[in-house]
Amino acid sequence: MTTPRILIVAGSDSGGGAGIQADIKTATMLGCHAMTAITAVTAQNTLGVDAVHAVPVDIVIAQIDAVVRDIGVDAIKIGMIGSARTAHAVADKLAELPGVPIVFDPVMIASSGARLADEATIAAFDRLMALATVTTPNLPEAKALGGVAAMLGKARAVLEKGGHGEGEVVIDRLHQSGSGAPPVIEWSGPRIDGMATHGTGCTLSTGIACELAKEWTLPEAIGRARDFVRISMLGANELGRGAGPMAQQGVRLDLNQSRWSPMLNQVTVPADDVAASEHFYRLLGLKQIVRSSRRYARFETEGGATFSIEMTEERKRPLVFFEVGDLGVIVPFLKGQGLSFTQEPVDRPWGWREARLLDPAGNEVCLYQAGEMRRFPPWRIGGG
Repeated sequence: MTTPRILIVAGSDSGGGAGIQADIKTATMLGCHAMTAITAVTAQNTLGVDAVHAVPVDIVIAQIDAVVRDIGVDAIKIGMIGSARTAHAVADKLAELPGVPIVFDPVMIASSGARLADEATIAAFDRLMALATVTTPNLPEAKALGGVAAMLGKARAVLEKGGHGEGEVVIDRLHQSGSGAPPVIEWSGPRIDGMATHGTGCTLSTGIACELAKEWTLPEAIGRARDFVRISMLGANELGRGAGPMAQQGVRLDLNQSRWSPMLNQVTVPADDVAASEHFYRLLGLKQIVRSSRRYARFETEGGATFSIEMTEERKRPLVFFEVGDLGVIVPFLKGQGLSFTQEPVDRPWGWREARLLDPAGNEVCLYQAGEMRRFPPWRIGGG
């Protein structure tokens, strides 16, 4: 598979938490090549935005022309647009690229509350929404744009992000117009406590663009990008005194890039004495992240792979886990190749979806999907 080429049209964040900086980190960790057309330079940190300088329109367009002419583009993400003139000029340019997926994040207000788009710029958003594969407003942005129903009169699809809502559960809703598409698809997850919230919208929209470039469907791309955002938040350290940056760089072996190629990131070995084995592997330098009663423990290794010990009478060999991009696709495919499964896909109480089979030597192999539940389950110990 060739490296997907992602063009990011957005502003720069000197604090590195949002904007172009977050976009580049996200695209890189998702195995893509990030190209940029910077629309504005901001002086900001975790506490707020001190200054904004819009890049001249001709320079924005020159950046787009330069990379598209030479490198090409597989998907486009639009973030902070800078000015109404820039919005119209970008819309004119993107109209010349039919068939390229476009994700439009209608950035209006920074996490700190600073306004990043004036009324004329917001009015020009209509043209970008009409071109976009999906538009990704948060709840205040959707309200400012007249509500989802009004947006669907201009946009093909609207992902209404629920992070600004109330309650312990965050719900994101994809609204689609046109025949054949479900009118609303929902994703939900427990709200993540902490201050690492700067750049969530930028990261999500860039993640969606990356996954669309890999030819995942829009709902699949959103689901995978949401997983990336959540893991980036869960793995973040506290930087700065305000809304801090996420940890895109920490998402290493948590999202399989391919539908077809399994990724080795978890091994479980049997143990007769879990406490003794725990002590041994801690001395070896592994970081313990899970202890479940006295029968199971999980460790995290450098680079993000995990390793578990389990007291069991049923199995005396290691159990190898390969994470796959889509268990619902890979299992029927492998059956078509003549492989048989000892366990059909099933949802486990610990949050993994698994299917199991044996290799020719009788070793058990588990194909699974876990997302954040591998490294960041609710019962995690030792911090993150």
